[in-house]
Amino acid sequence: MVFNTGAALLDAIVLAAVSREQHGTYGYKITQDVRGIIDISESTLYPVLRRLLKEACLETYDLAIDGRNRRYYRITEVGRLQLNLYRGEWGSYSQKISRILEEARA
Repeated sequence: MVFNTGAALLDAIVLAAVSREQHGTYGYKITQDVRGIIDISESTLYPVLRRLLKEACLETYDLAIDGRNRRYYRITEVGRLQLNLYRGEWGSYSQKISRILEEARA
């Protein structure tokens, strides 16, 4: 993709990906889900997850899977409110960008 993904958009995408799973999801699956939308590395994703944890948008819990602990991320109420804010902002922003691109003369 030729467009840069800013921190707010990346936060919105991660929150949306995590919110799809009622009981939460783990880092590798989040990476795969987000990679279906944008090109992102795990080294980019984990700082985003840590920031969203710090901002109380996500919470974690560990679950033993095949003898190993797997860290799960779950969206909080604060995260849902933030995601709703991002949805509203994205709707307005994307309409404005689409309009100007569609009106541009080739």
